[in-house]
Amino acid sequence: MAQEVIKIKGGRLLNGKVDISGAKNSSVAIIPASLMSTGPVTLEGLPKISDVETLVSLLEDLNITTSLDGTTLSVDPTDIKNMVLPNHKVESLRASYYMMGAMLGRFKKCVIGLPGGCPLGPRPIDQHLKGFKALGAKVDETDGHTMKLEADKLIGANIYLDIVSVGATINIMLAASLAEGQTMIENAAKEPEVVDVANFLNSMGAKVSGAGTSSIKITGVERLHGSRHAIIPDRIEAGTYMCIAAASGERVVINNIIPKHVEPLTVKLKELGVGIEVGDDYMIVKSRNQYNSVDIKTLVYPGFATDLQQPITPLLFLADGPSFVTDTIYPERFKHVKELQNMNASIDSDRGTATIKPSTLKGADVYASDLRAGACLIV
Repeated sequence: MAQEVIKIKGGRLLNGKVDISGAKNSSVAIIPASLMSTGPVTLEGLPKISDVETLVSLLEDLNITTSLDGTTLSVDPTDIKNMVLPNHKVESLRASYYMMGAMLGRFKKCVIGLPGGCPLGPRPIDQHLKGFKALGAKVDETDGHTMKLEADKLIGANIYLDIVSVGATINIMLAASLAEGQTMIENAAKEPEVVDVANFLNSMGAKVSGAGTSSIKITGVERLHGSRHAIIPDRIEAGTYMCIAAASGERVVINNIIPKHVEPLTVKLKELGVGIEVGDDYMIVKSRNQYNSVDIKTLVYPGFATDLQQPITPLLFLADGPSFVTDTIYPERFKHVKELQNMNASIDSDRGTATIKPSTLKGADVYASDLRAGACLIV
């Protein structure tokens, strides 16, 4: 497969403005959730990414009528049919697991390829399956390629997640919305994307309360109706642009942003000494020649997001002393360190912590192992 190459000529200060896209992690859950409606749904503010196109294609495989026009998606599930979802599409997208909760809620039955090439044995979707089983579903994955979920009926239950999981929290919310009785999810994820999905479900007639806290209550309803919903702005994209502006921006205006959602990053950037003006739905970020050294530790929301520890790292080379970044969510997420070393960076990582010292970076050919590492190297 041919690799995409980005060539960057550094040394220029950035000026101007940027509009933030809709949240990816909301979109990839809300699109599957739309199939639970008995009437037309309109989703606004979707990001222009391949994940959205893949999920729309999966809806069409269920005989759902769709129309994607830029950032707006129209979904009409009137003639929906419960079909086995193709394995090759499901494998290409980890978030396709949200089709499980949506289809289980709608049909009480679903046959789907293992999401994202998910191996058998212990894996990230164990908490999802735990929730489905608690609601009364039987799980069969004996053939090793597909997963069959089936229930005579779904009945509300008290579910305690062993780990805080955004995916499991949302997936259980989807299935429980059309279950009989009340479901309580304890140790639930508090992320804004969870709240966004809950708001969408409620706009269709669901009864979800407590989203954004560790305890979410879902009272099942018989059916969901159509609605119109606007996706929240992507806090990770916003945070990435904030880091870019702080590192090399003279004055950058970031529009379509919810300041509360990026507050952990904003606080840390101000601690560094970055100039930030916060408005109702925008931020203005101004860079400086030198910053204060800081310590950063990633945590689940509302802590510092793991997806932003890589983009903020280049900024720390401008500090007046050593900084430390510890990732408690993904301790192995430091593949960018070797690439930064190729750019003359003084950085090392050990046991989930990177030590970053003041450095003058030089241009080099580097490889982005993942999306956030790519953002780091671009900064």
